[in-house]
Amino acid sequence: MKNITFLKDKLIGINTLSKCILVSACIILMNGCTKNFDSYNTDNTGITNAELQPDFNNVGLYYPGIQQGIFGVNGDYQLMQNLNSDCYAGYYMSPDPFRGNINNQSYALVDGWNSRVYTIAYQNVMGPVRVIAGKGTRTANPHFWAIALIMQVQAMSRVTDYYGPIPYSKVGQSGTNTAYDSQQAVYNSFFLQLDTAVTNLTAYVSANPGLTPFKKFDMLYSGDYKEWIKYANSLRLRLAMHLVNIDPTTAKTQALKAIADPGGLITTNADNAQLSGYGYYNDVWWIGTSWTDLAAGAALTSYLNGYNDPRESKMLSPATAPASIAGQYVGIRAGTPVGGKPMYSGYSTPNFAIMQEYTPMVLFNASEVWFLKAEAALRGWTTESAQTDYETGINTSFAYWGASIGSYLSDNTSTQANYVDPQTPEAGVDNASINAMSTITIAWNSSATNEQNLERIITQKWLAMFPYGGWEAWTEYRRTGYPRLFPVVVNNSGGTISTSLQIRRIAYPSSEYTNNASGVAGGVSLLGGPDNGGTAVWWDTNKGQAVPKNF
Repeated sequence: MKNITFLKDKLIGINTLSKCILVSACIILMNGCTKNFDSYNTDNTGITNAELQPDFNNVGLYYPGIQQGIFGVNGDYQLMQNLNSDCYAGYYMSPDPFRGNINNQSYALVDGWNSRVYTIAYQNVMGPVRVIAGKGTRTANPHFWAIALIMQVQAMSRVTDYYGPIPYSKVGQSGTNTAYDSQQAVYNSFFLQLDTAVTNLTAYVSANPGLTPFKKFDMLYSGDYKEWIKYANSLRLRLAMHLVNIDPTTAKTQALKAIADPGGLITTNADNAQLSGYGYYNDVWWIGTSWTDLAAGAALTSYLNGYNDPRESKMLSPATAPASIAGQYVGIRAGTPVGGKPMYSGYSTPNFAIMQEYTPMVLFNASEVWFLKAEAALRGWTTESAQTDYETGINTSFAYWGASIGSYLSDNTSTQANYVDPQTPEAGVDNASINAMSTITIAWNSSATNEQNLERIITQKWLAMFPYGGWEAWTEYRRTGYPRLFPVVVNNSGGTISTSLQIRRIAYPSSEYTNNASGVAGGVSLLGGPDNGGTAVWWDTNKGQAVPKNF
C-alpha cells in the first residue's frame, strides 16, 4: 500500500507541475508578462521581489491559476482537503488503507499530505497576488485588485483555520525568515481587505454599469462584479461568525456590516460561487472515479438516513457490497482500519451520475448564507426571523439538489440514526459500529433553547455544504461542537489528539522548521500550545467542552 501511495503522490506532483508549465507557457506565448513564474524561491513562502516589476499587460492571465489554487487541482485537492478536513467534518472516508492505516484519517498526521495546503496557498495564490500588486494593479485596475483580494482572503482563511497563526503581513519582505501573524491579526487583515474589495467593485459598477472586463479570466461569475460583491459580503459574514465565541464584538460588527451592505449577499443558487471552465475537472469526481479512493462518511449517512432525507439519493450512490448492505446508504467511519481493496470499496460514494467530470465546484452556496443569517437572528443581532432564515436555507439546499422537500420541515421526530458497519456490526471498542450521537430533530422549535436551535442550524448547514465545503464544515464543528460527529475508531496520534474532543488543527509543515525556523517558532508561540493536532486555534473555544457551549 505504501508503493501505491507513493505512486499517487508522484502522479499528483507531475499533474501539478504540468499544469504550472502549461500556464507559464500560455502566459509567455500570449505576452511574455512573466519570465520566472516557477521561481518564487527567495524565502520560505516562495515569493520574490524580482517578480514585482511594473507591467500592466495581461494581469488577468494570473487569475485562473489563483482561482484553481483555492481547491487545488485533482490530486492536490485530495491532499489539501479530502484527506484532512473532509474526513474530519464527517463527509468522507477513504476505502484505501493508505500507509497501512497510519494516516490522517486515524490522526497519524502525514506531513507530506498536509503541507500541500500550505504550499499551494503560498505558491499558487499569495505569490501571484503579490505579482499582480507589483504590476501596479492596485491603482491601474482597482477592480482587478479587488478580485485578487477576495481570492486571497478565501484561500488564506482556510490556511489559518487549518494551522492557526500563519505568515501573512510580512510575506515576501524577507529573503530568509518570514514572521508569523497571530490568527486575530490575520482575521483583522481579512476584514480590511474585504473593505477594499467591496469599495473598489462598488465604485466600478457605479461608474461602468454593465461592463465586464474581467469576464475572460473569471472561473466563477463570468466577470459579473455585482456577484463578486455578494461573494465578498458573504465571505465577511462567514468569517465574522467564526469569531462569535472569542470576539463577539468584532463578530457582530462585521456580520451586520455584511448583511447591511447594499451590494447584498449570496441568497439564491444563481448567486453561488462556482468554479468551472479552463478545462477544470471536478476534483471530487476525479479522486472518486480515477482512483476510487472516496467513500461517504458514516456521520453523513447516519444523519441522512435518520432524517429520511430526500437529498440522500441525489448526494450519494447506494452501497453495492457487501451483500448485506447493497442498495442501502452506508458510509465508512473515520479511523476505521480498512483492509486492502475491495474490502470497503462497495460502500456509498458521492453520486457521480450527478457530480460529473466538469460539474462546477462550489466555493460558497446560498444555503450557507441563510444559515449564517439564521444564527445572527438567533443571537438577536437582527430583527429577522431565525426560523424563516433556517427554513429558507433548507429550501435553498433542496432546490440546489432538485429534491422534493415534502414534509421535511415539519418533521419533529426523526433524528440521527445509529451506524452499523457490517464488518464490525456490534457497537463497542475498536468496532466501527456506533450509536447515534445526536437527538436533534429537523422542525424548528420555538420553545427550545438557543443552544438546541443552534444545533439545528449548524446540522442543516453541514448537510447543505456537502460535497465541497469540508474545510468550512470542520471549522464550524470545531467552533460550535455541531453537528455531533462520531469519533475516530482508531486513534494513532500517540496521545496528542483526544478521541472524544477530536482533532483541532493540523501541524505546520516540516519544511517550515528547516527553511523558516525563527518564523515558525514565533508561530508556535502565538499558537499557545504544542504544534500538533490537539492544540486549538484562536477562535476555537469549544475545545475541552464535553458539552458544546455557544450561549
